[in-house]
Order: sequence, then C-alpha cells, then structure tokens
Amino acid sequence: MTATASAGPDPEPDGFGPFAHLTVRNTPLYRQVMRVFLVAKERFAVHLRPEDVHTALPADIRPAEPEAVVTALDKLVGWGNLRADPDTARVTAVEDFYRKRFIYQLTREGEAAEAALSAYDEALGRRGALQAVALHDIVTHLRALLVLAAEDEPDPAKAHLALDALASRFAALADNARAFMGSLQRTIDLHDVEEEVFLAYKDRLIQYLERFIQDLITLGGRIARLILELEAGGVESLLRAAAGREAADASPEESQVAEREAYERWAARWAGLGAWFISRDGRESQARLLRGRALGAIPQLLAVVRTLNERRSGRSDRSADFRTLARWFAEAADDDARHRLWRVAFGLYPARHLTVDADTLTARAARPVPAATPWAAAEPLRISPQLRRTGSYERRGKPRKVEDRQERRRLLAETVAKQAAETAAARARLVTEGTTRLSGLGELDPASFSLFLQLLGDALATWRPGTRHTVATSNDGSMEIRLTALADGTTAEIRTPGGVFRGPDHLVEIVDLTDGEFTS
Repeated sequence: MTATASAGPDPEPDGFGPFAHLTVRNTPLYRQVMRVFLVAKERFAVHLRPEDVHTALPADIRPAEPEAVVTALDKLVGWGNLRADPDTARVTAVEDFYRKRFIYQLTREGEAAEAALSAYDEALGRRGALQAVALHDIVTHLRALLVLAAEDEPDPAKAHLALDALASRFAALADNARAFMGSLQRTIDLHDVEEEVFLAYKDRLIQYLERFIQDLITLGGRIARLILELEAGGVESLLRAAAGREAADASPEESQVAEREAYERWAARWAGLGAWFISRDGRESQARLLRGRALGAIPQLLAVVRTLNERRSGRSDRSADFRTLARWFAEAADDDARHRLWRVAFGLYPARHLTVDADTLTARAARPVPAATPWAAAEPLRISPQLRRTGSYERRGKPRKVEDRQERRRLLAETVAKQAAETAAARARLVTEGTTRLSGLGELDPASFSLFLQLLGDALATWRPGTRHTVATSNDGSMEIRLTALADGTTAEIRTPGGVFRGPDHLVEIVDLTDGEFTS
C-alpha cells in the first residue's frame, strides 16, 4: 500500500517554528522524513538527496512521485527543520547550474525538536516496571562508595564514575516505579485494558508485586543503613571530588562557579536518594510510600476480579444497569415513550394510599382514575378494617415455628469465655516484671507466642535505621512493649510447640495497660 501527499499546499502555521509540521495535513509524511534524517545521522551520513529520502521512507507512507518528497523537504526547510545546500557534485553541464538541485541536512533546531518528540513518544509508551534488580545494583554501588570513602584521598575519577552509575540506576528505578504505578492504576480502573487480558495476567501481576515488595522490605533497610554509614563516613568528600572532576574542563575564570554548581547538583541527587529510602523530619520515605501503594494495589486487583466475575455470573451490576437504561432513553421514540420508561424503571407513581381491598382494585380497573384527579373529586377508597384498626393485615396460614437457639447461644458463650481465658493467660504470661532479655522469656504456648509476635511486629513497624529504642502499643491499646537494641550481638531463642524462634537479642518490657481487666 502506498500513500500520496494530500492535494493542495499545507497551511503556513505561524509561531510554531520547527514544530510546525505537527499542525498540518501531511504530518505523518513529515515525521517519517525527519526520522530518515535522524537514522542517517546515527550512521554518520550528514547530507541526503531527495531520492535517498524517497527510498528510505516506509512503504506505507512513501509517495508515489519523488516530487512530493521534494515538496516536503522544501517545507521543512522553510520551517527551520532542515537546511538546503546546492548540490554541485553532480553538475556536468552549464545548464545543470540552472536546475533546482539541493542536498539536505538537519539543523540544530530540527534535531532538538525531534529529540523532544522522541522523549514525548517514549514517555507515552512507557509502562514502567518495579525493578528488584535495580535495588541490588544500588546496594553494590553504595558498597563501592563506602570503600572509596574509607580512603584518605579518594580518586576523583573512581568517585565520579561510582556516583554517576549510582545516580543513573536510581533515576531509572524511580522513573520506572512512577510509570509502573500509573499504568497499574489504569489497569485497576480497566482503562484501555481488555477484560480477558486482565483476567489472564492478574495472577502474574500479583506475584510480581509480592516479590518486589519482599525485595523492597529486605533491600530497602540495607540501602538505608548504607546511606547513613556513608553520610557519617564522609560522602561529602566524594561529592566534592566528583564535582571537581566535572569542572576540570571549565575555563579558569569559570572553574569555581562550575565546581560549585556541580557540587550542588550532586548534593541534590544524594538528598533525593536519601529521601527515597529514609524517613526524615516527619516525612515518610518514597520507598515506604511505594510499598504501601503496591500493597494496597493487591486487594484492589482482587476486587476488580470479583467485580468481573459477578458480571459474568449474571449478578446485578448497578453501573451496567444505568448504562443500559441510558441507552434505552436515548433510543426512545418520543417524550411519551421516555415518560413510560421512567415510570417503569423507577416506579414513581402518585402516592394516594397504602393498600386497598380487592373491590376497590376491581373498580379502578373498570374505571381508571387519572393521576391528576383531585382528592375531593375522586371516588372514596375502601380500606380493609383490619388495616385501619391495627395498621397491618392479619397473616394467613400456619404461624412460623419459633426456632430454639438456646443451645447455639450456650456454645457461643462457652467459646467466648474460652477465648477470653486464653487471652488473659497469654497476657499474664507475657507481662514482664521490669526489663528483661528476649532470651529470658522462656518457652511460650501457641496463644502466648501469637500475641508476642503481634506485639513484636507493632514495635518493629516503628523501627527506623539508627533506632536503638522504641515504644509501641498493641492495636487494641491494651498492651505496651518497650524494645531496646543490644550491642553485644547475642541471639535470642524462644521455644514453642511449633519450633524455635531465633533473632537478635533485645531488652524488652511488656506492660498490661488494662489494669487487670483481662487478667481477673
């Protein structure tokens, strides 16, 4: 299939410069012509002739006549995207000087415009990814920086290369994470997503999220510790070394300004890296926000799956019903049909009574009364005496048998009492008399161990890099745990019927805040 340029000249837009070819009729042809010049530049070809451009164009956009390509090239020259130079290499006779022969090349403006359009197209097409590999790479680069920071005089070249690699990997991670979460939200909202495709890959998507969350929890804390170690061990000297190397090629009168600006750029990049992994000044880190957003996306995905399954099983979907009703309204023949549809759909009839007897209904069916009939002019309503006396009809038939739930209530009370006793025993078992070591808690039964894990999880959730002591309260506000890290590197072991729980030993104090309410 071949395409030809549209008949008639393109309008001359004002004020668009090298972007003018985006607002005219033959935009696809102009974009492909500029693409040919970009590809040629990558192959170190500076000038192109019209026949070269015509041959390089894709078959679906290539004009049938080469003159159409010449017209497009002249338009791009007029807009500033290309530059035309006389083609004297093929002149063989005097009359050839009077013929219009040009060779074309990109201008700086045209190349800059195409770079901007390429970035725009790439941003629109990017779906992004949560890169667990990037987290491992960041750990590797931070460890290399720690080795450099330990030197008395870090090598500027090594410092600059290591920081540049770290900044590039981190920027890619952040950009891809933002793009992925945006595309994930569009997937949850089912925007531009086929339902069959969504159901086919939702399991892999959830597994992907769970794997990244696990890596982010594991490696995020390690990265935060490495950042804090570098800040305490002289990362500023590395930043200044990298800035000095960047400013080495500046002129003598501009070297100080260039070095200061380079250092400010590196300091800002390092601050951004720290803010991504470390919560400071009451602001949560971006990694923590990303983890929360990814965790929240999993139940949202499952809710979308449930909604789709309900639609497929034929269950009522209010949004789908309203869309169908709106289509019926749009297809109605006239206003009378729309009014009838409204009454059928919503049942908003004039409210004249609650209930009437069969004789009144029979009379109404024989002689209908218009809805606009005043009360005074309407026939009297014959209402059942039973309804008038008691406000309700007498039920007919055998009365419903009363179910005896006494046994169920007794079993429920026994279960509640048993659970309360187990909870009270677990609380009494965990309460410490002052501060003790985790290793001193001894063996725990399943109920006590489950409660202990909940308390320990609440305490560790408030733990931050560099924290030595924390205090946390259980979700129900009934118990408080005070946890202090030890520097001796010992390991605590807590034995349970299901196995042995091991971890770094800490000082712990567990307090019951209910004042005996659950221990009596």
